[in-house]
Amino acid sequence: MKSAIFALALFLGLAGPSAAQPYPNKPIKVIVPYPAGGNADITARVISRKMSDILGVPVVVENRAGANGMIGTDVVAKSAPDGYTLIAPASGPIVINPVLYSKVPYDSIKDLQPISQLTSFQYVLIVPAASSIKSIQDLVSQGKAQPGKLSYGSTGIGGGGHLAGEMFALLSGAQFNHIPYKGSAPALVDLLGGQLSFTFDTVSTSTPLIAEKRVRAYAVSGPTRASSLPDIPTMAEAGFKDFDVTQFIGLLAPAKTDPAIVKKLQEAVALALKDPDVIQNLQVKGGNDLVGSTPEAFAALIQKELKMYGALIKKANIKQE
Repeated sequence: MKSAIFALALFLGLAGPSAAQPYPNKPIKVIVPYPAGGNADITARVISRKMSDILGVPVVVENRAGANGMIGTDVVAKSAPDGYTLIAPASGPIVINPVLYSKVPYDSIKDLQPISQLTSFQYVLIVPAASSIKSIQDLVSQGKAQPGKLSYGSTGIGGGGHLAGEMFALLSGAQFNHIPYKGSAPALVDLLGGQLSFTFDTVSTSTPLIAEKRVRAYAVSGPTRASSLPDIPTMAEAGFKDFDVTQFIGLLAPAKTDPAIVKKLQEAVALALKDPDVIQNLQVKGGNDLVGSTPEAFAALIQKELKMYGALIKKANIKQE
């Protein structure tokens, strides 16, 4: 019996130092809760590559799409809080779904630990180049004169483009017909084909169309002008006070993750966002604004936007089961 106890103690003594290796000592998985190729996916991959160099271990992106981002988010919310399973979502699963859906399988405040906001991105109000709508005021006038005749598309109910359209209708007093699509690409196809009157599309995907003069841009949805579209006014500058639909892409871990691990990951993000290649790919080419906030600042933003989108969704009577 004594020999067995001695052997166990020896084993635990040998295992102790191995178990206490500094974090990280194995690959880190970053789940993106959307299909590959979108803004959040590209952002996560660009930053993860640089974080791999900084942390000295592979940081691997895995796409777990479905249920408007809720499937991948729920996976991370229920993962071990060891710093090896993270999530890089846009605003939707964190601050919109919880106030849009009657049932969400996770609590974005209680089940997730913010690490850092990575980027922010805006939407831009665009019309086809051949459109008879010559200004944002013209769009409002037609939307009031013929309620519901003008249609706009979005990436889906509760998406940023939809919420921007609803905010535009509420602030202007005009009425528009919302048509949800499964992604930005099909909505843009119908816009260019004249089946839609306008849309609020992400700055990153609209910028090439604006440069090619296939669409006309009238205003961006954030409180400041987009860095890649400096000549396009904000909605507030166009006369719609307090208009703000700016969304984030962030990095979060399961709740109860060791604060030292959270700090190490946040510091790696901050370094990654200063890299020239990251700046070129995400800001100059991608139309995103790089942020790199503290966990506390990101947590405060999440709380603020939960309240803001909750009020908008209630006022616009948007429902999703």
